[in-house]
Amino acid sequence: MSSTTPYIDLLKGSPATALLPTQRLRDAAVAALSKPEVTVTGLDYGPDEGHFPLRTHLAEWLTAYYKPSKPIQADRICITGGASQNLSNILQVFTDPSQTRHIWMPQATYHLAFRIFEDAGFYGRLRAVPEDEEGMDMGFLEHDLANDEAVADRGVKYKRDERYRKIFKQVIYCVPNFSNPTGVTMSLRRREALVRLARKFNALVICDDVYDFLHWSAAHSSDNGNSWRSTLPRVLDLDRTLDGGPRDIFGNVVSSGTFSKIVAPGCRVGWAEGEPQLVYGLSQVGSTVSGGPPSQLMSTFIDEMLQDGSVTKQIKEVLIPAYSRRHSIMISAVKERLSPLGVEIHTDASDPLYAGGVFVWVRLPRPLTAPNVTERALREENLIVGNGDIFVVPGDQSSSQHECLRLCFAWEDETDLTEGVRRLEKVLIRMLNEVKS
Repeated sequence: MSSTTPYIDLLKGSPATALLPTQRLRDAAVAALSKPEVTVTGLDYGPDEGHFPLRTHLAEWLTAYYKPSKPIQADRICITGGASQNLSNILQVFTDPSQTRHIWMPQATYHLAFRIFEDAGFYGRLRAVPEDEEGMDMGFLEHDLANDEAVADRGVKYKRDERYRKIFKQVIYCVPNFSNPTGVTMSLRRREALVRLARKFNALVICDDVYDFLHWSAAHSSDNGNSWRSTLPRVLDLDRTLDGGPRDIFGNVVSSGTFSKIVAPGCRVGWAEGEPQLVYGLSQVGSTVSGGPPSQLMSTFIDEMLQDGSVTKQIKEVLIPAYSRRHSIMISAVKERLSPLGVEIHTDASDPLYAGGVFVWVRLPRPLTAPNVTERALREENLIVGNGDIFVVPGDQSSSQHECLRLCFAWEDETDLTEGVRRLEKVLIRMLNEVKS
């Protein structure tokens, strides 16, 4: 393709620049920096748990959305530098490579998490769990956890005992809602089974709850979005109540959230929620004690936006309508142009449980493979698409993700979504014709 033909990027998982609340962020910054009491805290080193007003208002906001059986209090939340830094900090505090045996995750998992796990000392110890339309296969997970239980512990410890620390024997990582990359939403019964398995095998479940608020079927309900709320209880909320509640003061689940998907990625403001003792322990990671969360100043801006309702307004009036439209455009284009070629959409796009997130996961017709298709798409059509191979858990030999592609509808303009699928169609037609000839 001509070098003058613009690239279309269906891999990049960021919101389009036009969707970002630039003006509101500027106003929030001016408002925050105009208040002496905010400026003093915002420009100073922050407290270990993060900006307290943000923790308080965030607790209220999360309570309103998730509607748990018990209100969320500020002591259940600490502020972080986003979901990725949050994941790194959790591993630093609550795992020990000599005592924590493995990290378990769906067979297709957010690929940039792999390096975070390996940096924490778990190279070669990541384990894939098969996934279906309800989420991770809990029977498979229980069987393998039980087999692993029989293996003797190592005697050495690399981390000293601290009152704020608990070393978990296993870690289970998942994205329960609108999973990256597959788009799968874990069913209620699987969530309950996951909590029970975590308690049974001394595991910490790390839930990347980063797409929870991008659920447009709830916002488009008959009462014009006033019922905008989570349709399923979080795994964390189940741990608070299921079978009498947590087994100890740390609990077995931590929820990781971020404003990257709902305000702007560059803000680098996120949060962790869990039992108060676990949250306190997380706030004691060395890099946080040395100055507080890295997003202290930006936290004051986000707090302004939470207080006046502009975060909710951004989600309900900008992101959800745009993503709903973009999702529909992409699904229609895939069905019109790619389905006749044998491409399959992984989940039923008409099911309300899947009406959210920012990705569409498709399976290619055999004998085509994702690495070959992505290479040809880039070389011949200036089209970037997500190669399913990059989402395979390292070391997993059973995965069939080399037949899959991840398509993101958040970054490119609406017209380019259709054009991107059209370019992909041209590549697939050429490759299928080559196979036949």
